[in-house]
Amino acid sequence: MPAQMSKFIIQWQDQFGNWQRFQEKHNQADAFRTAQARARSTGKRHRLVDAQGHLIDLIEP
Repeated sequence: MPAQMSKFIIQWQDQFGNWQRFQEKHNQADAFRTAQARARSTGKRHRLVDAQGHLIDLIEP
């Protein structure tokens, strides 16, 4: 039986304060780097949440 992989979901905040889904990754470090780079390039706030929706990290541009 295969082990359950963790999911890390990258979301970004739109101009109305709503969180929009961007991407899903299985590696937390990679997800953080991707969210950090995108926050810098877009100037928008990003966050990482797990599969249950718990906040892992909030990235400011």
